[in-house]
Amino acid sequence: MDPNWLNSFREKLDNFYAWPSLYTFKFIVPSNKREDLQKLFPLHTTATEKSSEKGKYVSLTYQMMMPSSESVIEVYRKVEGIEGIVAL
Repeated sequence: MDPNWLNSFREKLDNFYAWPSLYTFKFIVPSNKREDLQKLFPLHTTATEKSSEKGKYVSLTYQMMMPSSESVIEVYRKVEGIEGIVAL
């Protein structure tokens, strides 16, 4: 991840959220990578899932209580290793 983008994103998170706060993560992944993404999220999260019309992709939305902007960024760092993922 680009350091300038990360600093800007961290600043925006800190300006918008009062930590700890409920944060919503949204991703689109190829259907065969769904489990790779799900493994990165603890069981206590709230998840919503929707498959694409042809079933090639799945949209996953997770709501998690996050302690800080840095913890949010860490999640994005972990998921960027999943091939074909799009973070929204």
